[in-house]
Amino acid sequence: MLRIGLLGCGRIGQVHARSIKALDGAQVVAVADAVPAAAQALADTSGAEVRDVAAILSAPDIDAVIIGTPTDSHFDQIIGAAKHGKAIFCEKPVDMSVGNIRACMTAVNAAGVPFMTGFNRRFDPNFESLRARIRAGDIGAVELVTITSRDPSPPPVSYIERSGGLFRDMMIHDFDMARFLMGEEFIRLHAVGSALVDPAIGAAGDVDTAAVILTTASGRICQISNSRRASYGYDQRIEVHGQDGMLRAENQLESTVEIATKSGFRRDPAQHFFLERYEAAYLSEMRAFVAAATGGADTYPGILDGLRAQTMADAATLSRESGQPVDLGD
Repeated sequence: MLRIGLLGCGRIGQVHARSIKALDGAQVVAVADAVPAAAQALADTSGAEVRDVAAILSAPDIDAVIIGTPTDSHFDQIIGAAKHGKAIFCEKPVDMSVGNIRACMTAVNAAGVPFMTGFNRRFDPNFESLRARIRAGDIGAVELVTITSRDPSPPPVSYIERSGGLFRDMMIHDFDMARFLMGEEFIRLHAVGSALVDPAIGAAGDVDTAAVILTTASGRICQISNSRRASYGYDQRIEVHGQDGMLRAENQLESTVEIATKSGFRRDPAQHFFLERYEAAYLSEMRAFVAAATGGADTYPGILDGLRAQTMADAATLSRESGQPVDLGD
């Protein structure tokens, strides 16, 4: 039985606690949160104890930690968990600083503990199938990947102000997905962005509408578009074009029912929130972490994947601000 300490009892912490409850071979032993009421509420539903972060990191009765706290707390918690030999699952971004992520990598590698970065979309059944069919050669060599990601509405400006910006907060998932699908590292990036949804987002120094072009050394291209607004629901689509054809993953709708009348054909709208859209992915992701933490599988995606995505997000921010392409280094 993998004994888990859960750091952060907000929305994502609750998602992971539900996933663990649905799995054999793992249990949440203790939870911690800066808001005592949130910690107690999750403890009551998960059967865990409420402890402080330091106690969880050093506890001999805890084998692994899930870090779902604000990003600026990740560094200390990762270093502490590695020091005490615990397997680590950390939500994205690992840290806003590439230098800090590299320091975390050093600590994790020295301790020899499993580390998983929370890029849950890799575990979505549709995207997993897409990648498997690419690898099987169904469309030949990949030439162009197109990723569309649009939220139903923007978060509060108070969140925007501390998020690190759209590229680090939102598009970072798409950067990871681009690497996941392309199978070749990108060497150059060009980003543009505007505040078209809410002028207050622009006043906060961020954008809410953005596009990025990525290229590999062999000339393959990925284009990513993001928007903080989609009136029709949570928009998550991917298209991969290759020499022999195309693969496409469409939106998840509220149902598969379609009605046809004299006025035309109508289907249900796209699912409206990321928690329902990626429910299966969150469960599969946590199952993979438990397997890795108990020695049954490789850790994937690892801390290097978190570093690569953060590097791309930083480059996109710089490119948007400068108006110039940015070369991606190591």
